[in-house]
Amino acid sequence: MTTISLDSAVLTALDADAIVVGVHPAEDGVRPAGADDIDAALSGRLAGSLTALGATGKAGEVVKLPTLGALPAALIVAVGLGDAADLDAEGLRRAAGAALRALAGKTKVAVALPAASAADLEAVALGALLGNYGFAAYRTSEKPGPVEEIVLVGAGDEAAVRRAETLSSAITLVRDLVNTPPSDLSPEDFAEVATKVAADGGLAIEVLDEKELVDGGYGGIVGVGQGSANPPRLVRLSYTHPEAAKTLALVGKGITFDSGGLSLKPAEGMDWMKSDMGGAGAVLGALAAIAALKPAVNVVGYLALAENMPSGTAQRPSDVLRVYGGKTVEVLNTDAEGRLVMADAIVRSGEDAPDLLIDVATLTGAQLVALGTRTTGVMANDDDVREKVVAAAVAAGEPSWGMPLPEELRKGLDSAVADIANISGERWGGMLVAGVFLKEFVPDGVRWAHLDIAGPSYNKGEPYGYTPKAGTGAAVRTLVAVAEALAAGEL
Repeated sequence: MTTISLDSAVLTALDADAIVVGVHPAEDGVRPAGADDIDAALSGRLAGSLTALGATGKAGEVVKLPTLGALPAALIVAVGLGDAADLDAEGLRRAAGAALRALAGKTKVAVALPAASAADLEAVALGALLGNYGFAAYRTSEKPGPVEEIVLVGAGDEAAVRRAETLSSAITLVRDLVNTPPSDLSPEDFAEVATKVAADGGLAIEVLDEKELVDGGYGGIVGVGQGSANPPRLVRLSYTHPEAAKTLALVGKGITFDSGGLSLKPAEGMDWMKSDMGGAGAVLGALAAIAALKPAVNVVGYLALAENMPSGTAQRPSDVLRVYGGKTVEVLNTDAEGRLVMADAIVRSGEDAPDLLIDVATLTGAQLVALGTRTTGVMANDDDVREKVVAAAVAAGEPSWGMPLPEELRKGLDSAVADIANISGERWGGMLVAGVFLKEFVPDGVRWAHLDIAGPSYNKGEPYGYTPKAGTGAAVRTLVAVAEALAAGEL
């Protein structure tokens, strides 16, 4: 397990395998961001040596320089920060993450990036911890592991480091869940993980099994899960604070594997569908962090868990489901299953009388078409809520963009036999249509926002900054930020 600490020791005397410093672009190469004592130890040659090695100071660039005995540390790692005027907390997070990714296999690393405030220090700490992430549970061959000890060099607020550690732990939980093969993460397995998280964090928990779901009228979750040998679950977690004046409800989509059901996905669209539980993972991770950070708000989280498989017992296109609360849904496409399990949980959340309801889901491929792989789509039934959720997400370092819910799209969901169909007859605006569908199940009078994280939850490309390949832990920081904003009366 990686440890992280704050140390005001003289950098040139610190015993570590490597020292991370930041550099900015300069007319004649690069300009170190601080690190004067290191430059002195190298006889004023730090900038020139890095420039000779090709360093430009471009954001995220990593260049390694051996110290050749001039320092106790054998290696200086210079990470580009970009122009100083443009450097913000997210830039620091990404720089720290890129540097730690480049140091896998080292035992102890000192990080000396510029942190002028507690927020900057938290950003450096969080970026370093997240960049240091590795998932090796299924590897039998040797591969460089994460750095064992991270030391942040300089004075600062210890609370900022501990907060970063809490957030990192929550995000790591989600990354691990997303990366776990679906053969080892059935709905029942997921519920067991949630039970342990609840016990560790002092959260109340309720788990409904397949029989209780049938008896309770949760037709969406039951319908999606009936084709699998692994039965569905609905998990309710709750955090309470004695001084709370408001309640936040969180709902997460937890499809532990999505084959598409009888509306089978093509092979190239199925190989990463173990990540289709990323929304439920984000809710669980957020509750774990909230339990540790203790904001003055009550938070209830729902994990709608099912495996969507084709079989002789699977739901069929044209089946009609009766979701929790009684509304009927005609299933025209079994691969539009996430909105079905979410409908049950969204309706059920109304019993908690929330002041704000946020749902988060890897809901549509259309999200990737519209916004790409890194930007979350945010829809809401209240313009102010949408804009404040987007602002909270961006401030937390998670790119997000507000999207509309055009009223005219509702007509496409009309059904000839039920209250609503689960897909539209038109192909356009798929992300928005899914949001329009979910809006139909939001309890009356409740402010609500929907986060579509289909792209951001899983990185199929190369690692960048503090973001690894595969599971990313997207939306945890956003949900925590929303909870804290609600506690503070800002949302």
